[in-house]
Amino acid sequence: MHTINEDLVRKLINTQFPEWSKLKIKPVKNSGNDNRTFHLGNHMSVRLPSAECYVPQVEKEQTWLPKLSKELSLPISTPIAKGNPSEEYPFPWSVNKWLEGETLTLENINDPNQFARDLGAFLIEFQSIDASGGPIAGQHNFYRGGDIAVYDQESRDAIEQNEDTLNAPLLNEIWDLALDSKWGKNPVWVHGDIAPGNILVNNGQLCAIIDFGILGVGDPSCDAAMAWTFFDDNSRKIFKTALNMDHETWNRARGWALWKALITYNWNKHSNKAIAEESYKIINTIENDYKLEKNT
Repeated sequence: MHTINEDLVRKLINTQFPEWSKLKIKPVKNSGNDNRTFHLGNHMSVRLPSAECYVPQVEKEQTWLPKLSKELSLPISTPIAKGNPSEEYPFPWSVNKWLEGETLTLENINDPNQFARDLGAFLIEFQSIDASGGPIAGQHNFYRGGDIAVYDQESRDAIEQNEDTLNAPLLNEIWDLALDSKWGKNPVWVHGDIAPGNILVNNGQLCAIIDFGILGVGDPSCDAAMAWTFFDDNSRKIFKTALNMDHETWNRARGWALWKALITYNWNKHSNKAIAEESYKIINTIENDYKLEKNT
């Protein structure tokens, strides 16, 4: 596997899209894990899977994002062209329209409560699009939109391996509650990774959603996990109301947030203190929110 850098992208563009060969290429500031992304001029980006397991994302995005973008009032990532595997790089890749905006932080939004309403409104609109024929959640998108029970053993192992630092009985109770219900309605569209790194803001307001690599159709609960990883107590409630989410689906959403925080904490507790501490904070937020809910 060749190193994914500016030189590689330049070779791919020169060979397959010579009409863009004079455009400047540079890495984006926040590239992500599944793909490596580069600016191509001022209005496009090049997106290359970082490993073979992420290759199915290319065809899925090429097929569905142009259709979905027509149904949404907010801009989303949209492919312009598809690159082919070559001697330099063995996987298909994409050229996308560049979307302007800053990656979401708590500091660059005007009002967390209004942001919660706006993000909830986008997700409701997204879920309302006809999902017929959409890619059913599965291995291609790491089961986002599928049954959270697929991560049962992984979650329980993470709890058991950290009984000295975590409240194991309470976390098992929260996890059991997440497993107690299933999505019984028709599948809906699921982004799969609604997180600050995939959300753009402009002038303090939500302006675009990007990175649909783990797009699928199924249970929308996973797309609400940000309630515990970004929002405070008040904006979390507003987010839930905006999503019009029933109690059982909310429990599964909490389970998705807990699973991710548990495995991230477990993977990084000895190797990356900053990431481990952030995951620990999320676990505490989930615990406190759950206890507050039980007492009301």
